[in-house]
Amino acid sequence: MSRIVLDAVSKQFPDGTTAVKELDLEVADGELLVLVGPSGCGKTTALRMVAGLEEVSSGTIYIDDSVVNDVEPRHRDVAMVFQSYALYPHLSVYDNMAFSLKYRKVPKSEVKQRVDEAARILELGPYLERKPRQLSGGQRQRVAMGRAIVRQPRAFLMDEPLSNLDAKLRVQMRAEIAQLQRSLGTTTIYVTHDQTEAMTLGSRVAVLQHGVLQQIASPKELYREPANLFVAGFIGSPPMNLIDARLERGQDGLGPRLIFGDHWLGIPAPVVAERPALERYLGREIVFGVRPEHLSDAALVPDADPAAVVELPVRLREELGAEVHIHCGIGSVAHQADAAEEVTSLATVIARMDPQTSLAEGQHARVHVQTAKLHFFDPETGAAIRD
Repeated sequence: MSRIVLDAVSKQFPDGTTAVKELDLEVADGELLVLVGPSGCGKTTALRMVAGLEEVSSGTIYIDDSVVNDVEPRHRDVAMVFQSYALYPHLSVYDNMAFSLKYRKVPKSEVKQRVDEAARILELGPYLERKPRQLSGGQRQRVAMGRAIVRQPRAFLMDEPLSNLDAKLRVQMRAEIAQLQRSLGTTTIYVTHDQTEAMTLGSRVAVLQHGVLQQIASPKELYREPANLFVAGFIGSPPMNLIDARLERGQDGLGPRLIFGDHWLGIPAPVVAERPALERYLGREIVFGVRPEHLSDAALVPDADPAAVVELPVRLREELGAEVHIHCGIGSVAHQADAAEEVTSLATVIARMDPQTSLAEGQHARVHVQTAKLHFFDPETGAAIRD
């Protein structure tokens, strides 16, 4: 078991590129923490610094309260699982899994006991005499994990281990990794660019962009309370709809309104009360966000509040069985001399709707917005407006 701490850790390459900037992380004993972000955000570099494969430019890395900045990788007692599997093609499954133990001159009886136990956990027993080329992608990944397990390390470091698998196998292996980590209780840092993978695997998720930590929280908190525009747009599938608007005072004593294109939405009083900072944005530009599941076909919403309904053109209907994704355009309508209408799109929103909706491409949809679920962001800083 192990606790891993990164204290203001940075990595700058000789060409001046800063891959990781003052990263603060604490991975609790037995926790599975996921680092997620787009390609080039610094997540793999951070993992490699923990492993000792990259030198730390500044800051301190602790494993079990010991500083490991200058400790050789082989002495850190962590095991990495790579995207490429990194198996020896000429060795059997058994010998691949036993390789590090034999290198450390562990007694043969103990080697056999550890490999057999790992093979049992990973259901690799029937394949121990096979070579990697005789295995499927999922089986090869299990061998790579088995090689890490037999070492009984203080921590697992996993670098996009499922990227080479097809979609169905990724889902299966994702569940297996989660179950395996819980049963072993080994501290794990897992790197991925797949936000769905991150949300389903991690007890906590750290979101990185340009080497900077954007937010670290439970999957539920990341989804419900994103700290900024980047997290809001990155977490969720489909992602949160983010719309540029202007916040105006309501008319006739009503609450504030969001004006966007030719549309407006009323903001309920409880929402304003929960976020008094919105008062500072009256008469100013703002970005509001709404999750696809909080947009509905108003025809299916009993007693829909007119202040929470906007009429939008339907551009695409996607059938997904249990739900339907309706893509709508948001724009300003300009009337031409021949009386035809031309829509200049400002944004496209995706609504996750009940399959009973009859909305189809080319129609105008009356879309009901759950305004109590809206998110608000500062357009300049990108920070969420919460207080």
